[in-house]
Amino acid sequence: MSASAAQPTPRVPGLAGRCVRVLLAPRSRLAFLVVLLVGAATAVALLEPQRLLVDGWHPRLSGGAAVVLFAVAYGVCTAALVPRPLLNLGAGALFGAPFGLVAAVSGTVLGAGIAFGLGRALGRDGLRPLVRGRWLTAADRQLSRHGFRSTLAVRLFPGVPFAAANYLAAVSRMGWLPFLLGTGLGCVPNTAAYVIAGSRASTPTSPPFLIAMGFIAVTGVAGLVVAWRRRRRPAGS
Repeated sequence: MSASAAQPTPRVPGLAGRCVRVLLAPRSRLAFLVVLLVGAATAVALLEPQRLLVDGWHPRLSGGAAVVLFAVAYGVCTAALVPRPLLNLGAGALFGAPFGLVAAVSGTVLGAGIAFGLGRALGRDGLRPLVRGRWLTAADRQLSRHGFRSTLAVRLFPGVPFAAANYLAAVSRMGWLPFLLGTGLGCVPNTAAYVIAGSRASTPTSPPFLIAMGFIAVTGVAGLVVAWRRRRRPAGS
């Protein structure tokens, strides 16, 4: 055996090495994710970027470039916890129903992907040991085994908060492709209703506007009813 093979791999000693290990520890990354989300929520509350997207849109921006730019801004704002209904209404008001729907769905998928990536990189290792109890264990198993079907159902159901679904999926073992595909397809009905309502906001008595608002109202009430029944259900049932 040569002398070089017999020597152990050198380690980086000292305070710097310990600091790196602490910063990369699961709990440290989870704490950083919490700080990041709190900072994003605070920035949204103070700066209201959704108003800039809708009211402060540059008049020279139009066509496909404007749709793409809006979709990117939508995704970033969604990841920063801006409410999606406001952005969906703005997409319809700015671009009309067809292009507004493209921008809103693309932005939804982008924002979900950003949140999913942040949750997986920063929060999963710290949160997975905390996933205990019957409901959390069952949800983790369902998302891990049936990623696309579970994500599609969650997106179709209006009562599940968008951000909560993103980070719950990130904690599971679900893959990227099932998550993004389920998000893209499942968000279409509810997103389309808001986009159509936004595109017809100037004519609130028109049939498209009334149908869209009726769909939003019915699905919202259905979500509340299902959530209320689940809350009233006994723990062992």
